[in-house]
Amino acid sequence: MTPVPDPRGRFGQYGGQYVPETLMPAILELQEVYARLCHDRSFQQEFQACLKKHVGRPTPLYFAKRLTRTLGGPKIYLKREDLCHTGAHKINNTIGQALLAQRMNKRRIIAETGAGQHGVAVATVAAAFDLEAEIYMGTDDMKRQALNVFRMQLLGATVTGVNAGSRTLKDAISEAMRDWTTNVRTTHYLLGSVLGAHPYPMIIRDFQSVIGREARHQILEAEGQLPHCLVACVGGGSNSIGLFYPFINDPQIRMVGVEAGGLGLDSGQHAARFSGGSPGVLQGTMTYVLQDQHGQINATHSVSAGLDYPAVGPEHAMYHDSGRIHYTSATDEEALQAFDLLSCEEGIIPALESAHAIAEAVKRAHTMQKSHIMIINLSGRGDKDVDQIARMRGAEF
Repeated sequence: MTPVPDPRGRFGQYGGQYVPETLMPAILELQEVYARLCHDRSFQQEFQACLKKHVGRPTPLYFAKRLTRTLGGPKIYLKREDLCHTGAHKINNTIGQALLAQRMNKRRIIAETGAGQHGVAVATVAAAFDLEAEIYMGTDDMKRQALNVFRMQLLGATVTGVNAGSRTLKDAISEAMRDWTTNVRTTHYLLGSVLGAHPYPMIIRDFQSVIGREARHQILEAEGQLPHCLVACVGGGSNSIGLFYPFINDPQIRMVGVEAGGLGLDSGQHAARFSGGSPGVLQGTMTYVLQDQHGQINATHSVSAGLDYPAVGPEHAMYHDSGRIHYTSATDEEALQAFDLLSCEEGIIPALESAHAIAEAVKRAHTMQKSHIMIINLSGRGDKDVDQIARMRGAEF
């Protein structure tokens, strides 16, 4: 495995530590603690035990027989992260960081959330590990993900609405960063995706790589060979890098990351950073950012709150530039059609984020042979999105 990031926390030209001076002691403490614990057998054993007993790992690799038949292309397998406790892959990372917070003797954790799945996972581990949790969420996201807001509150977390800016994930992160600056000695910021200052992108990638390690073992057991193609949605990029990273050194495997195309790339209302963005610095890291010619952050749009963010993880930026991973996008309408397709064909309601990956499989299937194998990371379940979609379609309860 290629050792990235480098000692400076860089993925090629991307990454780094662009944070206020007041946060550097906490960043350096986290860096030192993780450097020690990532090779500590007792820590890793505790982490793996929590994944098994609390999260429910390993998650199945499911052969989508009807979807495969309908699309008429490769054999399609779904990595069922939707079956994790709390309903998404986010819990893998929150378990790991909760253990780190304990080792640093920090009893308060803060977090941001967009679609609410990270917030629910944070609230869950806070309850399980006896930690105090405050979760920041844009008020627009709170409206479209009201069920997850209530779940966080049921679990004992404080949910603080952010009414600034676009009132979405970017603004929630900004508010959480302000909190952390004020309470840095007692508080750990439990970041939810492979974003932010080093060492966060590396730590979260490492915790989420359990997805790809399991998928690798499971597909070899099921098919006796590695897949030809991996597909996952990309917001910040934790579920996708979690699937892709254990296969990075297998050059014959095509990897496809799917961003939010929103209302179309020409509309200006999307969150496709690689199609419409450029290198810049946002919230601690250098990466691809949707910004104007003056460096001001552009507004974003996606039907899925978890993909509605103007930057992408720096490791993804490096793989984009090198060509190792191909990045594309799916529009809101394509994702909604894919949402319906998987629900009706397999009896699995996907998260709207994951539906973007299903949409790419629909497009790509006719380009692949029936003997080929595709794995799609089903990063979350769609319970959280049902109310939103019902309202969009004029349903009444």
